[in-house]
Amino acid sequence: MVQTAYIITGPTASGKSGFAHDLARRINGTIINCDSVQIYRGIENISASPFAGCEITDNIDGVPYRLFSVLPLTDQISVGDYIRMARDEYDAACGAGRVPIFVGGTGYYINAVINGIAPMPDISDENRMRAREMVAADIMVAREMLPDGFHATDPQRVARAVEVFLETGRHITEFQNAPRVGAVAPDAVRILINPDSDLLRSRIATRIHEMVDNGALVEATRIIESNWDVRRAIGAAQAVAIMRGTETRDVAITDWINKTNQYAKRQRTWFRTQFKPDVIINRTPTDADVDMVISRI
Repeated sequence: MVQTAYIITGPTASGKSGFAHDLARRINGTIINCDSVQIYRGIENISASPFAGCEITDNIDGVPYRLFSVLPLTDQISVGDYIRMARDEYDAACGAGRVPIFVGGTGYYINAVINGIAPMPDISDENRMRAREMVAADIMVAREMLPDGFHATDPQRVARAVEVFLETGRHITEFQNAPRVGAVAPDAVRILINPDSDLLRSRIATRIHEMVDNGALVEATRIIESNWDVRRAIGAAQAVAIMRGTETRDVAITDWINKTNQYAKRQRTWFRTQFKPDVIINRTPTDADVDMVISRI
């Protein structure tokens, strides 16, 4: 019997997107994005989207692709927003007789798909805007109203915590400790693509050079024009620095590669401690790995 869903993840540049596409073609699957950067439109090269260098459509080679390049850079999205969108796509895929296949490397999205999220209060537009203005003005000052147990430094997550406090007078950690709700695919088959570090470093370096050659610098101009926070995606700050002339191309690319390798290391730690795979593929996946996964159905 075909499983209800799959979750395919792994560190950046591991080959998970290609593997997911091949699997989807074989089992009548729908690819659902589980990456917090690939959801944005206009930075497909920087985000390593499947649509990098391609026309953005609703499918690739007949395989439906959902939640890729659907938001403008001027929009904000919370994990709660993502889960609502992901559930709609999951239901649509099942309703069409297709197998939902979640693909991406964003840990808190993956965790939410599997385990749901803590219920959060509705936030007024006024407090949402005020929180973002506070973080933009001085993120460290904004963090002073948050509890010691709140460790996130990403501007979007800090703003989310601030807006909850402004709205309710309670810290976001109180809500986060409540029972989780809204899991989309708790019983999904979990597949981890996890090549060895040397191979991954080589793939990362090659891919980043290709990104710069194939459109990342054009995307940097969109980031500048939209005033998008470059801290939200590795490569954004480096591509913008090249375009503004504040760093040479070689220096920026080296920094981009180093930070991506550091991110891949953090991803591996998360997979090791927070993700329980049903299948681990410790190499760049091949057709034989697709056959192996299908044989388990």
